[in-house]
Amino acid sequence: MLLYYIFSILFLHYKTPCSAARPTPTLTTTPAAEVVTVKDPNYTWQNFGSFLDAGKGSHVNGMSELKRYFHHFGYLPSQDLKSITDIFDDRFETAIVRYQAKLGLQTTGKLDLDTLNQIMAPRCGVPDDTMFHKLHASRHYFYFPGKPRWTRSIPMTLTYSFSKENLINVSLSLSDIEEVFKGAFAKWGSVIPVSFVETDDYAFADIKIGFYSGDHGDGEPFDGVLGVLAHSFSPESGRFHLDARETWAIDFDLEKSKVAVHLESVAVHEIGHLLGLGHSSDEKAVMYPSLKPRKKKLDLSVDDIQGVQALYGSNPNFTLGSLLESDISTNEAADLIRIRLSQWWVTLIMALMLSFA
Repeated sequence: MLLYYIFSILFLHYKTPCSAARPTPTLTTTPAAEVVTVKDPNYTWQNFGSFLDAGKGSHVNGMSELKRYFHHFGYLPSQDLKSITDIFDDRFETAIVRYQAKLGLQTTGKLDLDTLNQIMAPRCGVPDDTMFHKLHASRHYFYFPGKPRWTRSIPMTLTYSFSKENLINVSLSLSDIEEVFKGAFAKWGSVIPVSFVETDDYAFADIKIGFYSGDHGDGEPFDGVLGVLAHSFSPESGRFHLDARETWAIDFDLEKSKVAVHLESVAVHEIGHLLGLGHSSDEKAVMYPSLKPRKKKLDLSVDDIQGVQALYGSNPNFTLGSLLESDISTNEAADLIRIRLSQWWVTLIMALMLSFA
């Protein structure tokens, strides 16, 4: 009987379709007219086009501000800002190469069109993983330093609440916002043994959500329209802040603004940070750092699922077959199934070794 089980697992392991290694994204040149620019008093780079194709040795007015951007998101260490200039130097070239590699761009070391478009894309305010932040990587997903997670017993329940003094009421009602976040939390709750429950007790909620403008007291001021959309903090802080000046949208058929940002997509991303995930280098993952206006990204990728389940385990109701029924691609689902079968095979081998010891 034991040999029968071993043979069955071996058969499944080798029969499961194996997906190829993740391909390098095909790069397409975006026309210059598609670079999103917003005339806003807080907008840092009014003459952003002057950086196009700048390389080592170039001197461009405003380059020092761009270096501060790279420092903020983890690509330039603090010591490089002590004598900051508008000169494109060796250290800045190294920072750009790291940035390009992280975000799946061609590593030219120059401020080419694709790189500038990525810099211009609205994004999360949480720094990316670099050697300076020492995030711990496994596959494409990353964790915060120390790999923090909520430390309650499994299964756990986390409460969340909205700051009634820090809401947007221009286009979205509180009930609209509550429904969006209920769906966003459910995405993560479906794959890990964590339940999320809304509470009116903001002071004692585990996760505190609010919309803020500019400097709001956490050392990470918002910058107005687009730019940084939101940020949240690693476990067990529970702070989740969104930029109140964005045009937040639930339904793009109703919200026609060209700079509208999909609220639920941003919420799903930031909840990943609240659970302990850093930014992923997989562009398909919801934990990828940027989201362009009028775009949605709601479905957890295999990379997102693997990362969060490594912290909390799997929801007992989550099945590998459910991946094939979801919007996740067949190749991604097969990839996760193959990984799970490999893990089970290793567990079986260890059990057999112990039984004969």
